[in-house]
Amino acid sequence: MTIEIRPVTAAELHSLTDALAEILWACVQAGASVSFVLPFSHPDAARFWSDQIFPAVQRGDIILFGAFVDGELQGTAQLAVAQPPNQQHRADVAKLLVHPKARRGGLGRALMLALETEAQHHGKTLLVLDTRSGDPSQRLYESLGYQVAGAIPGYCRNPSADVFEATTYLYKVLDPAAIAP
Repeated sequence: MTIEIRPVTAAELHSLTDALAEILWACVQAGASVSFVLPFSHPDAARFWSDQIFPAVQRGDIILFGAFVDGELQGTAQLAVAQPPNQQHRADVAKLLVHPKARRGGLGRALMLALETEAQHHGKTLLVLDTRSGDPSQRLYESLGYQVAGAIPGYCRNPSADVFEATTYLYKVLDPAAIAP
């Protein structure tokens, strides 16, 4: 099995629309709290990518990473590098998604490590992200050295039930020397 983790180029975005939509759709169907609620269709997922993410990637505001297993896209994550003038030192991590059939194989960890390396290449010294409190992703982030900044109760809606759940915000300092005490 060959695994490749890399940024997706603007030129290949449209050719990956179906694979990206499938990953997002499958993750939401499996209960992932990633901004969407059921019912959620493949066309809904494709529109998210083409309408919201592709333009941001083409502008250079977001770096979209892909996890390819034997050439097939199985996971993705986003690094939002465009920030306001007083926050140029940081980036946001968003939508770490691994297709349910490819989970527990290290793709999420590999995507996060690639994001961190790319963030450093862009001069970012701080990464920030959020996740539904208690999700397996929170354990992954903490195992990678992310620190809990706090939680907000009732912040997100469960994708399959009319229940509001807590969201935990986490951060990781990539360059401690760049952060004032």
